[in-house]
Amino acid sequence: MHPFRFGVQFSKSASGADYRDSVSRIEDLGYSTVFCPDHFDDQWAPTVALTVAAEATTDLRVATLVYDVDYRHPVVLAKEIATLDLVSGGRVEFGIGAGWMSNDYHTAGISFDKAGTRIDRMIEAIDVIRGLWSGTPVDFRGEHYVVRDITGTPNPHQPGGPPIIVGGGGKRVLTEAAQRADIVGLNASLHSGTVGPETALSALGDRFLERRQWVEDAAGDRFAGIELQMNTFMTAVTKTTGEADEMFEGMAPMFGLTPEQARTIPMVLAGTVEDVCDQLHRYRELYGTSYWVIHDGEVDAMAPVVERMRGK
Repeated sequence: MHPFRFGVQFSKSASGADYRDSVSRIEDLGYSTVFCPDHFDDQWAPTVALTVAAEATTDLRVATLVYDVDYRHPVVLAKEIATLDLVSGGRVEFGIGAGWMSNDYHTAGISFDKAGTRIDRMIEAIDVIRGLWSGTPVDFRGEHYVVRDITGTPNPHQPGGPPIIVGGGGKRVLTEAAQRADIVGLNASLHSGTVGPETALSALGDRFLERRQWVEDAAGDRFAGIELQMNTFMTAVTKTTGEADEMFEGMAPMFGLTPEQARTIPMVLAGTVEDVCDQLHRYRELYGTSYWVIHDGEVDAMAPVVERMRGK
């Protein structure tokens, strides 16, 4: 069982100075990682933002959640990430995904292919990138990418390259993640390309039991070494348990759920500090999830939980 650690999803800031102060505070509060998403709406470009974060901190790890495989060629991405790993002293975690937000594709004029095709492309990209981080020449002939006798430079600081994060809510992508990734994110289903009522139904607790089993079955002997991650939808640290109960009662109808169903969603952590700590212990037992990601507006409220739980 992996010890708990916590990351923060941080998409933008008012200025460079504010961003540096924010990531420095995240580090001081005991969070392990700052994450940047990769979308075309109002947020910063991840590679630049993570470089700034690495320069503003000492030990904080920097990661994407996640690079969309369709926005960059894997040869370009391998070089960018290897460079970031080198300048950060080996603090990078590399998240890559098959893409899910259909509006990104439509507004940018990128073909939003079927999920299976996008997953195939992600698999090839991971194979190319790992090859380029190996220090040996890569000659790759796939359906989506062709790479001719190229040696990746610079060499990443971490031998073999940074840990790879792949997540998802469907069996196919989690099976591939279990066989290739070092960190596997258990997510709700985003197959439709948007967030809607079906997303909430796919986030109920019993669905995550199924997802953990898919990963365990596909990973085989490597399962014990895989870190399972949960990207939260929201966290709410309250003064009383009753306040959290009221929140679930108000939130549930918005997603077509009962309050009882809403309370089973592990992507929502709510209650007193004691309640949230208990939830984290329970969810790690059920789903194996030890690596939890929250949003930047929740950093201070979750700090007492992080202080109590990290490393345990």
